[in-house]
Amino acid sequence: MAMAALAGVLTFSSGVAAQTAPSAAENAPTIFDNGVMLTVFLKHDQSRPLSELNAQLQRQGYYKAFPPDGVEVVSWYVMMGIGQVVTLRLPASRLREVNRILENTAWGSYRTEFYPTYDYKAIGTAAHEKAQ
Repeated sequence: MAMAALAGVLTFSSGVAAQTAPSAAENAPTIFDNGVMLTVFLKHDQSRPLSELNAQLQRQGYYKAFPPDGVEVVSWYVMMGIGQVVTLRLPASRLREVNRILENTAWGSYRTEFYPTYDYKAIGTAAHEKAQ
């Protein structure tokens, strides 16, 4: 389902660019050609202690593999009671690679959810300033 949503975002990426105001374009972060942002929820297994989860992640090579080289980490937060929330910026062609890394190294300690995302901060801020 998340992959279908991502396909929709990529299909309509020109519509997203049409929302960008001139002042927003100046403040927008650099993005890869054919790039996408991806927010990943890493929901930890609350039935096991953190030390056990971290040991499993270490054995599976999570800390070595994620995030892969060349993928920008936009934000990485701990959400208490949930786990971790990571937003990445990457070329769309590397989406499968990121997915496979998480399947191979994070599963067991985390349940994963993926959400295609885009940076709206400059647009929202510009709209707020214009309304003032």
